This record gives sequence, structure tokens and C-alpha cells, in this order.
Amino acid sequence: MAGKKDNQRPIIIKRKKVVEGGHHGGAWKVAYADFVTAMMAFFMLMWLLNATTEKQRKGLADYFSPTIAVSRASGGGDGALGGRSMSTDASQVQLGRGGITPSEANGTAAEDATLAAIEAAIMGKGGDSLVDEELLRHVTVRLTDEGLVIEFFDLPGSPLFEGEEPTHLMSRLLASVAPALREHPNALAIEAYTAAEPVVTREPMVWPLSSARADAIRRALPEADVVDGRVVRVTGHADRRPAASDPLSSRNNRIEIVVIRDRVAPRR
Repeated sequence: MAGKKDNQRPIIIKRKKVVEGGHHGGAWKVAYADFVTAMMAFFMLMWLLNATTEKQRKGLADYFSPTIAVSRASGGGDGALGGRSMSTDASQVQLGRGGITPSEANGTAAEDATLAAIEAAIMGKGGDSLVDEELLRHVTVRLTDEGLVIEFFDLPGSPLFEGEEPTHLMSRLLASVAPALREHPNALAIEAYTAAEPVVTREPMVWPLSSARADAIRRALPEADVVDGRVVRVTGHADRRPAASDPLSSRNNRIEIVVIRDRVAPRR
């Protein structure tokens, strides 16, 4: 009987229940990592506020809060976007619809006001533009340390030059911007660029061609009542510094008229 009772004795199994979390869990590590990341971002922000100028901070703010819609016009470039950039101001300038591009130019308030007045007259900021809407497709304006750069460029089917001589289109563009140039006596510089030659030649023609085009613009300025004596530099850059990724693109055929800041000494 004793042996039978022993066989009927209940067997008790104790299982240890493991509870995740507490000070032995890993959830606190995630929270701590988030805290460290937030603190690093905070100190980075404080450093940027201390290390940048008011103009640079405004540029950063404008970048993250654009106020101009992407332009509906095309700049004549290649690619799916037709030469357009997805950014607002940059796109507007590429397409000939924008104002002064953001830059690292460090000028005085008076200089910037003078250059802004020229830009506003050409691009029609706050009123009618000196340049017709059709012609504006060929124009961009940007601010640099040297001054205000007014750029005229070819579009497919609309060249600004026939060989070395300006087309009627180029003459109309010069006549359109001349009133703004006449109002301000700043010195001027003329820069000419060309598209690359499709075939490599022993004597590249892009150098004499760009130089001849720059000089043709210099000779055309007096016809628009802009005094020739204001021109302090005439340069042909050939196919250097292309504006389009394709060196053969017609967009690389362009003329730049630089309205030089008073404080900038002309380059020799």
C-alpha cells in the first residue's frame, strides 16, 4: 500500500517567469540614443547660428522655405526637366525668370542697392521689365563678388550670333538692357563663351571666335548709347567653364556683361 501511494504523489514543476524590461531591458538605450541625437542637433544649430552671417542665415531659411513656384517655362536645356532645376530660385535664374542668385558676394549696402536696381529694371521686379517676355528666355542675372553679371545665352533655334556678328536678337537684347546700364556709371566687363567644337582641330577656332564675339559686343554698346569708355575688360573664354553638362550644347554660347562694383579694381 505504501508503494502505491508513492506512485500517486503529484509532481510539481516550478517554471521561472522571465519579465523583460526594468533596469535589465534595452528600451532605455533607444531613448538615450534619441536624446543624444537631439542634443547633437541642438549644439549644431547653436554653432551654425554663431558661425554664419545674417545674409547666410537668410539664405539657409529661404532654401528650406521657398516662396516661388517652379517655372513653367523651359530654359532650352537637355534632360527630362528641359533644363529646369527642382529648386525655386536656382530654377528661375536658369530659365531667365529669376532674380539675383544666392552667392557669397560681400558688398556694401549701397553697392547691393545699385546692383539690385539694375536687376529689377531688367527682370521687371515690381513692375514692367525692360526686356520683352520672349527675350527674357535668353537672360539670367546673378550677383558675384565682382559685381552683377547679366548673361545672354543661345536657345535651340534662337542663336545670338551668326559667326562673329550679333544677330538681330542679340541687338534687341542689348537695346533692352541699355537704359538700366546707362543709369549707373559703373565700369563694365564683357566675357564671351562658346560651345565646344564637335571635332578636335589642330587650331581650335573657339578662342578667336569667343574673342571676336566679345569685341563685337563692345563695339555694339555705343549703338545702344552706352559709353565705350566704361568697358575696362573684353575677354574670350572659348569653351571653358561650360554652362551645360553637354559641352556641345548651344546653351554654352553666351555673353556676360559684368557691372563691376566700385570697390573692385579692374583685372588687367
